[in-house]
Amino acid sequence: MDNEKPKILLAEDDSNLSALLEEYLNLKGYDVTLAHNGEEALELFKSKKFDLAVLDIMMPKLDGFTLARKIKSIQPEMPIIFLTAKSMKDDKIEGFSIGADDYITKPFSMEEFLARAKAVLRRTKGKTEPEPIQYKFGKFVFDYDRQQLIFDNEKPQALTTKETELLRLLCRNKNRVLTREEALNSIWGNDSYFNARSMDVFITKLRKYLKPDPNVQIINIHGTGYKLTDLKKNEPE
Repeated sequence: MDNEKPKILLAEDDSNLSALLEEYLNLKGYDVTLAHNGEEALELFKSKKFDLAVLDIMMPKLDGFTLARKIKSIQPEMPIIFLTAKSMKDDKIEGFSIGADDYITKPFSMEEFLARAKAVLRRTKGKTEPEPIQYKFGKFVFDYDRQQLIFDNEKPQALTTKETELLRLLCRNKNRVLTREEALNSIWGNDSYFNARSMDVFITKLRKYLKPDPNVQIINIHGTGYKLTDLKKNEPE
């Protein structure tokens, strides 16, 4: 039996509720990481591995629905439970359309929450896969944590944060189309004209970094998005 504590990301701006939930879940054998707003939660999600995300919908800086979409774009199989003071049908439909596993309306008892969290973890156990720290394609190694792109064991190319996030999305969709909308919403938070032009600049920079290996290309899919391809396809999986 795996003795490692299940890791829960709890994003809740109500300090009283979050403190109670954190203490209760820790006592019940869970490893809880607390965030008080959506932006903080997203940064924590990017830096650590979690088994479950519990997201309040009405949060400052980044609401729960937007945060959930960003989390799903990074790790589609991450189980999510929404917490909300609302019980409106449209909100629940939106939550489940994003891919939520459960939707708990406040106020709720700690026992009810624990039972439903356990049920979600049971259903999803074994389905989540850890996000790779490194991606290999062609003669490149992309180190996400260090924000470096290494060609054929040569000196690493340092990447900016946005270059790193964009390249990871391309790697996660390697040999598949990454739509412009998905990239814009995941990295920039919207699809404004300004940000779309900015993304084109980053794509151009990534192409320049990948130029040493002609087998690796970022292809434009007209009117849709981009595709990272490895024509040789002989890198180890």
